Amino acid sequence: MNPSIHGALHGLRVVDLSRVLGGPYCGQILGDHGAEVLKIEPPQGDETRTWGPPFEHGVASYYMGLNRNKRGLRLDLAGEAGREQLLGLLAGADVLIENFKTGTMERWGIGYEALAARFPRLVHCRVSGYGADGPLGGLPGYDAALQALCGLMSVNGETGGEPLRVGLPVVDMVTGLNATIGILLALQERARSGRGQFVEAALFDCGLSLLHPHAANLFGGGKAPTRTGNAHPNIYPYDAFPTRTIPIFLAVGNNGQFGRLCELLRAPELATQPEFESAGARSVNRDALRSELVERLASVDGEAFVETLSAAGVPCAPILSVEQAIAHPHTAHRGMTVSLDNYRGIASPIKLGRTPATYRLPPP
Repeated sequence: MNPSIHGALHGLRVVDLSRVLGGPYCGQILGDHGAEVLKIEPPQGDETRTWGPPFEHGVASYYMGLNRNKRGLRLDLAGEAGREQLLGLLAGADVLIENFKTGTMERWGIGYEALAARFPRLVHCRVSGYGADGPLGGLPGYDAALQALCGLMSVNGETGGEPLRVGLPVVDMVTGLNATIGILLALQERARSGRGQFVEAALFDCGLSLLHPHAANLFGGGKAPTRTGNAHPNIYPYDAFPTRTIPIFLAVGNNGQFGRLCELLRAPELATQPEFESAGARSVNRDALRSELVERLASVDGEAFVETLSAAGVPCAPILSVEQAIAHPHTAHRGMTVSLDNYRGIASPIKLGRTPATYRLPPP
């Protein structure tokens, strides 16, 4: 990608005081799309610099994955000199991102109210665990604890098995995404009013927001959600299946797709049986349907069958490892990896036609 292309956020100045994941992920998204991001770390550095192995030139890969397209500076904000330097930087900034424990910046005299009075156009974004008040207000938030508290673990895992953490920091990452959305909304409103505002993305709120369709099912009068392994709680066959060669995932969402699946398995009669002829019936009778499909898939070459199904419009995929997914030819075609000096990472998934993401700076 040509780094001389100005991104959609060219000219936007961001001061990123955040550490660990949610806030830095937000700052990286803004930086990828042209914002000038200054990451300010405490004297000891962002703690994720030590979250390894693996390490790249002494810095943990965890940190490297969240902090490209940022310049770096270390400041001791607990000291007056550091705070004065920060105020000088904020004088020319549009956005502040921080995730200090509630009350910390207020204690230093640089909380939202103080900064808003001094910099009325500043958009101040706080990533927090639970918000500032309420029964859990002010507590620190960590992804796995929020997955547990917000019900995500209760629906993740095998049927009859123990609750499991989702295998990636999904709450932290969606909080970073919502922080980014909130900042862009506030900037859009500022264009009309001329005023900045406070934006908060709390891990607790974002964790709850991920509960679809389980919360919707509960609100709709259904039974309490349970763990269903790889299977979807509402539709079937939407599940992982073994084949003669590799495991595959079938994501069949309607009658037409199910009919084509049955035809390609040389079992068209399945699609017309009363217990399988509608989406609701297939969901209720999923155990019987799974047995039928497992029996027929046992002699199938998984790789070839995925290609055949995909060509016929039946959603499916091989179940790949992370290494295989990154090496997939479509990953290269979509430009979804970045190489910059000695840095490698996952590229921005947000594609803009005239002002695409660019990759200008490795992590500081």
